[in-house]
Amino acid sequence: MIKIFERRTRIAMNRVKKKKSPFIYKSYSKKPKHKWLRKRNAQEQRFKRTGVFCILIAFFFLASLVWNIFSNGYSAFTEAQINLPVEFQAELIEDDAYRKIIQNSLLELFPGIEDRKEKRELFSLISRNAPHILEKIVEEDPTVIGRKSMVWIPASSAVSIFYKQHLYEQAKRSGKISTSQVAWVTDLARTQNMRLKFNATFFKNGDSREAEQAGVLASTIGSFMTILVCIAMAFPLGVATAIYLEEFARKSWFTDFIEININNLAAVPSIIFGLLGLSIYLNIFGLPRSSSLVGGMVLALLILPVIVIATRNALQAVPPSIRYAAAALGATPTQVVFHHTLIYALPGIMTGVILSIARAFGETAPLLMIGMVAFIADVPKTFTDPATTLPVQVYLWANNPELGFVEKTAAAIMVLLTFMVLINLLAIYIRRRFEIKW
Repeated sequence: MIKIFERRTRIAMNRVKKKKSPFIYKSYSKKPKHKWLRKRNAQEQRFKRTGVFCILIAFFFLASLVWNIFSNGYSAFTEAQINLPVEFQAELIEDDAYRKIIQNSLLELFPGIEDRKEKRELFSLISRNAPHILEKIVEEDPTVIGRKSMVWIPASSAVSIFYKQHLYEQAKRSGKISTSQVAWVTDLARTQNMRLKFNATFFKNGDSREAEQAGVLASTIGSFMTILVCIAMAFPLGVATAIYLEEFARKSWFTDFIEININNLAAVPSIIFGLLGLSIYLNIFGLPRSSSLVGGMVLALLILPVIVIATRNALQAVPPSIRYAAAALGATPTQVVFHHTLIYALPGIMTGVILSIARAFGETAPLLMIGMVAFIADVPKTFTDPATTLPVQVYLWANNPELGFVEKTAAAIMVLLTFMVLINLLAIYIRRRFEIKW
C-alpha cells in the first residue's frame, strides 16, 4: 500500500509540474500583460531615478562646500618669510628700537627709496610682529649684539597671500598691496630672499589682531576644557536619569510628564540654553563670564536630553531574558541593572554620548550668549580663565574682511571638521567593536 501511495503521489507531482500556473509570469523582464502592473513598475522606476538624482545633487553641494573650504584654507598652513640683513646695533637695542632695526634692514635691501609713501609701503612688507622676533633672538643669544646676520622674518598677511596664491587683483582691490610692493616681492623671489615655510604659528598662537600671527591653540584648548566640563556634568546625570526612568520608575502621570519634557527639550533651539545659562549661571550664581566652566555647563544642558534618550534606547535594546535570568539566579534589581543590563547596553550608551559630544563640540550660539565671543589671545590655564572655542573662533574670523583672516577662517574650519570626523570615527569604532547583536 505504501508503494502504491508513493507512486500515485509521484505521478500527481509530475502532472502539476507540467502544468503552467496562470498566476506566474514567464519573466518580469518582459512587458507585463496588465496595465496597472506596468503603471506600478513605471512609478517604481521614476522613484528610483528621483532618489539617485537627489543623492547626486546632495553630493555635488557637499563636494562644492568641501572644495571651497579646502581651496581657501590650505594656504594658511604655510607662511611667507623674507630674508633680511639685520644689524643688531647696541644703541638701538638699548632704546628698544627693534622696529628701527627692521626699517634699516629693508632700506639696505632696497636702497634709493626716499619718498615717504614708498617707505610706508616698504615697511608694510614685514609682519608687525617682527620687532618681537628680533627681541626674542637677542634674549636667547645676547652675543648677536653688534653683529650683522641674515634673519628670516614673516611677511605681512597681504604679501604672504599674494606670494602664495598670486591673488594680485584681489589684494589690490582690498587696498592691502600696491604695484611697488608687487615689484619688491617679485625681486625678493627672484633673488631667493623669500620662501614658504610650514606655518607653526597657526598651531602655537592664540587669536591676534594681525592675521599672520593668529592661531587656533587658545580656541582648541578652550574647546577641550569646555567639553571636559560638559562630559563631567552631563554623562553621569544623563545616564542615571535614563536608568531610573527605564528600570526603576513606575509608570505614572509624573514619569510620563518627565519623559514628554525630556523629548521636548531635545528639540529646543540651542540658543535657548544659552539664555538659560546667562540668566542662571551668570546673573544668579555669579560664575565667571566667558569661561570654560560656564560654557561646559551650558553645553551639558544642551546634550543632557539627547544622552537620556540614547541611554534609554540602549537599555530597551537589551533582551528581557537577560534580566529574567539574572533575577532567577537571585540577583537584586540593582544588581540586575548594574551587573548585567548596563553592561550589555554600554556600547549603545557610549555611542550616543560620543555623538552628543560631537554636537556640543560644534555649537556656537549658546556660547555667544555667555560671552565666549570675547577676544582671547592667551591660552586658558584653568577652567575659570577667559576662553573661547573653535566654532566661536571661526565666527570671529569670518566677520573680519581682511584677506589673511579669510584663509585663517577656512583653515580653522578644516581643523574643526578634522576633530568632528575623529569623534564620529571613535563612535563608529566603539559601536562595531563592542556591539552585541541579539
